[in-house]
Amino acid sequence: MQIVDALSDRTGHGPLRALDPRLRIAAAALFALVVVSLSDRVALLTALGLAIALMLAARLPAVPTLRRMAAMDGFMLAILLMLPFTVPGTPIFAWGGFSASAQGLAKAVEILLKANAVVLVLLALVGSLDAVTLGHALARLRMPANLVQLLFFTVRYIGVIGEEYARLRTAMRARGFRPSNSLHTYRSIGYLLGMLLVRSLERSERILAAMRCRGFQGRFYPLDDFAYGRADALFAGLALMTFACLLIVDRVHVTAV
Repeated sequence: MQIVDALSDRTGHGPLRALDPRLRIAAAALFALVVVSLSDRVALLTALGLAIALMLAARLPAVPTLRRMAAMDGFMLAILLMLPFTVPGTPIFAWGGFSASAQGLAKAVEILLKANAVVLVLLALVGSLDAVTLGHALARLRMPANLVQLLFFTVRYIGVIGEEYARLRTAMRARGFRPSNSLHTYRSIGYLLGMLLVRSLERSERILAAMRCRGFQGRFYPLDDFAYGRADALFAGLALMTFACLLIVDRVHVTAV
């Protein structure tokens, strides 16, 4: 309770939102590395439980979060359903001349648990950061400058490109275009994408010229006030102990088996 109170008092937006963004990114990355290295089901279920607890602590909206998880799980299930039929091992049932193995089913469950745990923690710790704060935190963590600049430009101009696309689609509809399963539709969509690419390139050249006129020399200078505090130290210590416990549980159960 003392840890939660210390974190909550810092901003009033909940325990996780009060943490230093650099610490949140580092903790999410370390959690992902630890979870990927786990192989015991008990340890993986524990990691998933911790991820759900972090999601609740971050106060993420339930419905959008579940929709994102369902979209990811739906994509993965199409792939994971093939594992029992492709991994050799003890057969548990047969279908259409193919036999499913217990080892393949266990591997599919393991991958599903890992993916859900990692994605939930990323949504809780990193997904709740706004794009500008995320970029500044990555820059302070000594990430490649070009990668950080690409993030900033993408966030800034993805909406501009979307507006350009909407204008082109409106112009097509004004000229009577109605999409259908025809060669004319495919050709028109190709022209649309090509025109969008050309206009995006022209806009990028104008933006670069304007930035150079304002003294841009190839790098941004983040103006942030990040600072580690007592709450960050408490969270970091708790996270490290949790990661160590997960590794110990995994090693003990694997050795016992």
